[in-house]
Amino acid sequence: MNTSGYPIESGNLWPAGQRLAHSLHEISYRGCFKPQLAAYFIESFTRPGDKVCDPFMGRGTTPLEAALMGRIAVGIDANPLGEMLARPRLNPPEISEVASRLSVIPWELSSNLDEDLLAFYHPETLQKISALREYFFERERTQKLDAVDEWIRLVALNRLSGHSAGFFSVRTMPPNQAVPVSRQLEINTRHHQHPPQRDVAALILKKSRSLLRNLTRSQAENLQKIYSRHKITTGLAEKMAHLSDNSVSLVVTSPPFLDVVNYRQDNWLRCWFAGIDAENIPKLTSSPAVWTDQFGNALREMVRIVKSGGHIAIEVGEVKKGRIKMEELVLEAGTRLGLDQAKIFINVQKFTKTSHCWGIKNNTEGTNTNRIVLFSVP
Repeated sequence: MNTSGYPIESGNLWPAGQRLAHSLHEISYRGCFKPQLAAYFIESFTRPGDKVCDPFMGRGTTPLEAALMGRIAVGIDANPLGEMLARPRLNPPEISEVASRLSVIPWELSSNLDEDLLAFYHPETLQKISALREYFFERERTQKLDAVDEWIRLVALNRLSGHSAGFFSVRTMPPNQAVPVSRQLEINTRHHQHPPQRDVAALILKKSRSLLRNLTRSQAENLQKIYSRHKITTGLAEKMAHLSDNSVSLVVTSPPFLDVVNYRQDNWLRCWFAGIDAENIPKLTSSPAVWTDQFGNALREMVRIVKSGGHIAIEVGEVKKGRIKMEELVLEAGTRLGLDQAKIFINVQKFTKTSHCWGIKNNTEGTNTNRIVLFSVP
């Protein structure tokens, strides 16, 4: 679809630095956008107390930024990991509560070790990870899982694998992607490395302190005041029946970029730890036509829940080495629904250190810009 008839705003629209956002956002996930992007649209189109929704929330960037800005967060994702990564950061515990809980977890009790995972972990480290995993399963089974448990699980999910001593694993790829066991064995051989023993509880506490380092007392109190009003769920963007018509002021979201990211494969280790069957996560399509139809169904639901005069901001990018500009697919889906009031924002970005780990440079591969289609809901 030709975009020449739509107004375009281009440039450095929001800062893209790696650590310019609140520390609570520092949870790795493939395909997530910067919190500054969400903040730009939340600040521009909502007021405190308004509802802000992300129906493809991933790690929960939009819901968290909305909550930090005094808005009511609504988040949905097809992968249950999204709920596990987002909800605890809307109600963060005191660091003393985390330390206290870590001290009473039965770290030595584990009867089910997956020996394939020794490609990533020292045997004693794997034993503690497995004990923690079984602890969460038991807490859920007995309905005792509380906010502190959910926080510790969130942090553990983020520490499972990575490329530094701050993770439970031996050196591997960046934490937003877990390589297969066979690939990790190749990495170990190439680097002449063996999984070192890690102090799982100490690393969880260290990461907890890092995530909470920017959280002020007033921010924590404000988050607690509005926590009960948030709606963070697992589900499909095209089936948001739990949300009322005309109840949301703004949507800020980023649907999958066709099948560029394999969320099943990238999150297999996190899914194992969380007890999630990755096969139940919906498959993505490589077909632009099929993607447009599927996204159109989700966009129809967004139009239903957004108030008249509200806005829907859809972040996409250019893929397949720039051959497909996904804003064109988004505009096509919008046109079918009668959304003819749209503006395109193009924020030129520089890649961060994670992209450099992959050897990707700007204007060669990957997604070089944030491209946002902003619909006005009549």
